[in-house]
Amino acid sequence: MRTRTLALAAASGAALLATVTLSPAAHAGPARGANLDEGSVSAADLLAKVTSCSQISNGKYRTDEETSATVPVCGKNGAVFWKADMDVDCDGEITAACNEDTDPWFQNGTAFETSAGKPLNAEKLPYVVVPSISSIWNYSDAGIKGGGVVAVIYDNKVEYAVVGDTGPNKIIGEASYATAKALGIDPDPETGGAESGVTYILFKNSKVSPIESHSAAVTAGDALAKQFIQNN
Repeated sequence: MRTRTLALAAASGAALLATVTLSPAAHAGPARGANLDEGSVSAADLLAKVTSCSQISNGKYRTDEETSATVPVCGKNGAVFWKADMDVDCDGEITAACNEDTDPWFQNGTAFETSAGKPLNAEKLPYVVVPSISSIWNYSDAGIKGGGVVAVIYDNKVEYAVVGDTGPNKIIGEASYATAKALGIDPDPETGGAESGVTYILFKNSKVSPIESHSAAVTAGDALAKQFIQNN
């Protein structure tokens, strides 16, 4: 679970009624190259549905500790979304890219775990961090849960991820090493990330099973994205 309050950016400048549960044979593998696209719904089509915000959070979030609170959580039919930066979360299983030496804020656990009860692998699994429950917003009350499907959009690319960890209760805009890498963002947990331009669309009442299956997230994400386009 992410608890750090230092900014990574400072180092570098109609609702879904049924739970989506898919269980393909393949589990998570290495993140795809940034030149590939996932699913059949374009970034432009998704972004066209989130041009305006109907705020559902009680307040707004900071993108980093030293910034002012400017980011609301917005509601749409079947989803919530926000537009922010991307700090890189390397927490979870110890790997060559994610460990105490590569990440000064490294923690060897994640809020949500694999089907075997182990921390998620940030280096291989695209996942998104949601703010811990606070008076600003309660992700659970909004139909967002661990393993929920997220469409992450950056630089005209769409990456499907799962809700995998929780972070500070006043900061928003964070995703795993694998998410950043897949989107062509520098995944270095200390100096990488993106300062702005990242859109996170979280599909309500969705859940990938097992959580560590990225192929399940992509399959579910593509179907949910199509439904999101139709319903908004």
